[in-house]
Amino acid sequence: MRVGCPKEIKVHEYRVGLTPESAAELVRAGHEVLLETKAGEGIGAPDKVYEKVGVKILPDADAVFGESEMIVKVKEPQPVEIARLTPKHTLFTYLHLAPDPEQAEGLMKSGATCIAYETVTDRDGRLPLLKPMSEVAGRMAVQVGAHYLEKANGGRGVLMGGVPGVRPADVVILGAGVAGYNAAQIAVGMRARVTVFDKNPARLEELDREFNGRLETIYSTQAAIEQAIAEEADVVIGAVLVAGAAAPKLITRPMLKTMRPGSVLVDISIDQGGCFETSKATTHSDPVFTVDGVIHYCVANMPGAVARTSAFALNNATLPFTLALANKGYKQALIDDPHLANGLNVYEGAIAHEAVAKDLGKSYKRPGWLG
Repeated sequence: MRVGCPKEIKVHEYRVGLTPESAAELVRAGHEVLLETKAGEGIGAPDKVYEKVGVKILPDADAVFGESEMIVKVKEPQPVEIARLTPKHTLFTYLHLAPDPEQAEGLMKSGATCIAYETVTDRDGRLPLLKPMSEVAGRMAVQVGAHYLEKANGGRGVLMGGVPGVRPADVVILGAGVAGYNAAQIAVGMRARVTVFDKNPARLEELDREFNGRLETIYSTQAAIEQAIAEEADVVIGAVLVAGAAAPKLITRPMLKTMRPGSVLVDISIDQGGCFETSKATTHSDPVFTVDGVIHYCVANMPGAVARTSAFALNNATLPFTLALANKGYKQALIDDPHLANGLNVYEGAIAHEAVAKDLGKSYKRPGWLG
């Protein structure tokens, strides 16, 4: 199969869909890998590194899309990329369609087969291709919160870990999944006062045991969240996820008025529409805005800031699925692996994932050959 990897074009997106190591595995399996020139430079992998493992370098994205059967990316395709897709293409990337009806319409019109990293599952119902980026974003969220708490950056002037005799920052984490857990690790390590909310009592029990009482766990209700952020929270990290669906809004606009001026909201869930009512997607070049005195950080591709770490972590997770799609073709690969089949979001002009279709208000059409 001809597998193409274009250069990412989203603002300040430096990751690449295929690392040289992943490309080498595809070449070794007998596939032709086509890379847009300079696509790997953001992770420190120039064209010559790819050429050494047998990758063909093409001059632009038009050539990559034109010559490839499967396209492997990182971020959702931008309008100019969607325009290049045709029914011959299998697209394998993050899509996050639920909060993005324009992208969904474009992909449906393209006729391409679109498989989303974020809805591929494993045997335990977890999301293995979302996990590595959730780990990165969770850890980054605390760094970001600490940065914007500094007075020079508009914050309250609070040191995350405090010092002897001075209270540390209060960090509230909404969600105890992969991102929330990783945020808790870093926040506790920085000696902040940490409170984690979740609706799964068993998960809260696990965190309580693992952190040995170094953080507080609270069952998530609206009243409990309101109480935690009102004149207490310095940093609130939104790390909630409903697979394939838009994130629930856990902090409303009126709640901001109860928070301390200069406190910080970090919305990891922004790819799925955000879990704060006042969230709107931002970029690394203009990452924050302020509403009612509260700083909002809502960068939709947080892991892109640490592109090398993120690209290798992502490829470690995606490579087995990329190889399966290339070796077998998308149809047989999806038939053989129901967990990969859960990644199918768009097929023959229709939405093929039930949760995505529900959030978009579209009809759901599962291919008959999937059974």
